[in-house]
Amino acid sequence: MLGDLSSRQIENVLYSLIIGRIGCHADNKTYIVPVTYAYDGKYIYGHTKEGMKIDMMRKNPMVCFEVDDLENMSNWRSVIAWGKFQELKTPEQRKEGMNLLMDRVLPFITGETTISHTLKDSHKKTIEAMQGVMYRIELTEKTGRYEKT
Repeated sequence: MLGDLSSRQIENVLYSLIIGRIGCHADNKTYIVPVTYAYDGKYIYGHTKEGMKIDMMRKNPMVCFEVDDLENMSNWRSVIAWGKFQELKTPEQRKEGMNLLMDRVLPFITGETTISHTLKDSHKKTIEAMQGVMYRIELTEKTGRYEKT
């Protein structure tokens, strides 16, 4: 059976996952990239290095965000949301965003290769030591679908 997710189910999917995809568009090019994220009910929070994704979102802050929870080809849930990219620049904003992200992601970091990720290096005692770009996406529209056998 195929169907639409309710608002409550959409929120559940967004809260329950930590990997999503951002779709952005600038300079006649569309780019879709996987990201680690945390969701607080209004914003998707992320942390990254300077690069194509950030350059494009600075030029055009209107983005798309997608997550999917795939059990198998006949049992899945997918959420697509649209919103606006916001770079977190003040120390207070960066600290709040990083704390949300770390609280959500740290329980899943289990091996040496994942522990050496930039998130670990960024979670230092002083916010000034944090490198990279901290951002959030304010979700303004959401839709979801599912299939269940």
